Amino acid sequence: MKMAAIQMVSGTSVEHNLVHAGELLERAAAQGAELTVLPEYFCLMGLQDTDKLKIQEQFGNGPIQDFLRQRAQKLGMWIVGGTLPLATIDAARARNSSLTFDPSGQCVARYDKIHLFRFDNGQESYDESCVLERGAHPVTFDVPSIDGNTYRIGMSICYDLRFPELYRNLKADILLVPSAFTFTTGQAHWEILLRARAIENLAYVLASAQGGVHENSRRTWGHSMIVGPWGQILGEQAEGSGVVVTDVDERTLQLARSRLPALKHVVL
Repeated sequence: MKMAAIQMVSGTSVEHNLVHAGELLERAAAQGAELTVLPEYFCLMGLQDTDKLKIQEQFGNGPIQDFLRQRAQKLGMWIVGGTLPLATIDAARARNSSLTFDPSGQCVARYDKIHLFRFDNGQESYDESCVLERGAHPVTFDVPSIDGNTYRIGMSICYDLRFPELYRNLKADILLVPSAFTFTTGQAHWEILLRARAIENLAYVLASAQGGVHENSRRTWGHSMIVGPWGQILGEQAEGSGVVVTDVDERTLQLARSRLPALKHVVL
């Protein structure tokens, strides 16, 4: 099965971001991708955190969800919509949600980001809990491939990457990590964390990122990549918009797990 990680440098216009995301999805489809993942906040990187509240949608209805649904149908592809803000009962907080649409355009999975990022080094400061409400439940879904195999897909978002217990709980073949890592934390930890999650779970990791300098002057790390179950980097986009496509091979997955049956030795 071919899968694709899309990297973007999203701006402050939802309309412009969706147009560009559509172009990148078409590039992924042209390269044969069956499953494609957009980055966190592919639809908007606002001037301030509260901007995301202005575009929040009710689950199941809204222009961003319509875009994802229609593109999945048009391209005949599984699309994971990075993240978008979905409304809660608290008007001052949204959920940072990742939605999966199958090739018929049906939303088959919703994951709300569980771990909310907080960071302060004296120069940069972030606290997602100011405008976001955390999710509570791990989510997986199954993708049948044209290769005859069915792959279990585990969903996560950005800061979740630092919590290995979430990924062990997912018991997935492919782990998704749509992200918008800061340049500071990404430079220090992004690659090693992605490779660690792949190695620990003997799974593929598909990490779609924001990567570059945005209109709001924030710089994200980028380096979208796909990592194999032995921890090898199979494809990478350093900075700027782009598409990373690679094959998922069931034989490679099972060979790694049979040679090193660590998942069968878990006792805690």
